[in-house]
Amino acid sequence: MSRPPITKAGSERLRAELEKLKFVDRPRIIAAIAEARAHGDLKENAEYHAAREQQSFAEGRIGQLESLLSNAEVIDVTQLKPGNRVVFGAIVDLEDEDNGTAVTYQIVGDLEADIKLHMIAVSSPIARALIGKSSGDSFEFTAPNGVKHYEITGVRYE
Repeated sequence: MSRPPITKAGSERLRAELEKLKFVDRPRIIAAIAEARAHGDLKENAEYHAAREQQSFAEGRIGQLESLLSNAEVIDVTQLKPGNRVVFGAIVDLEDEDNGTAVTYQIVGDLEADIKLHMIAVSSPIARALIGKSSGDSFEFTAPNGVKHYEITGVRYE
């Protein structure tokens, strides 16, 4: 079984979320459960049931994060020396050759991908099309809404 890659920054974000869940959210939820228990009858106590549901979600996410972080291979992209080639962790500036719009993506592990933050998974079609290319190269890939043509205008690592 191969270990899923994750950037150092992504690992730090997940560790920060884990710390918050363990040392801020968990004690707050435990206190809410204790307070709700003090109100008496647990069968009809909505506050108690809501707090228990929050506890369930928090504990599930803690377990998920611990598992992800223990199995992931952390890659420090600043230590890579690929030149202007696109590899895992690259921040790539692209220009759509069809309409001229510019977009920037960072290629990250599946665990930390978030399109809202312009972080695309290394396993995504566009990332697979980018890997190995260099600044100045043109490429195409098949998106859900058709074939797209892009030019790589810049590659950097931070």
